[in-house]
Amino acid sequence: MSLVALTMNLLLASLLAAALALGWRLNRRLKGLRDSHDSFAVAVRELNAAAQRAEQGLADLRAATDEAVDTLADRIEKGRALAAKLERLIAHAPAQGREAVQPQVDPAQERKLGALLAAAREGRGTPARPVASPEPLVLRPPPRSLEDDLFEEPPLRLQQGGGR
Repeated sequence: MSLVALTMNLLLASLLAAALALGWRLNRRLKGLRDSHDSFAVAVRELNAAAQRAEQGLADLRAATDEAVDTLADRIEKGRALAAKLERLIAHAPAQGREAVQPQVDPAQERKLGALLAAAREGRGTPARPVASPEPLVLRPPPRSLEDDLFEEPPLRLQQGGGR
């Protein structure tokens, strides 16, 4: 064998070794890429399942909200009807029934309560006052509250879908 043939064989062997090393590195990188692709596909499937569960949850929530709105509107309507009926009954009630109503209190029980009240005031350091007779109860309409003002207007209706 000549020196030129030997040099060419060595050059060819070194090029084959370099190609083998490059092929091995490329194979490792492709395997890593395939593994990441598989894990990405699993993540996409899980995300899709979560999105479907979220859509179902929103549909259930929307249905429950619609049912609650209907139930609440029905209860408000019944409450208004009962309030109007109660106002009519109060307006047509006999005059003596709307005047003072004296509670039935046992005198012995009243003395016991007065003594307990005096003892409680002395324990706090407040001078005891004589117990007066209870004031007569008078039926009066309750003061208007924020809820009364809220329920004056018809109930709000929720609109479905996107409004512009």
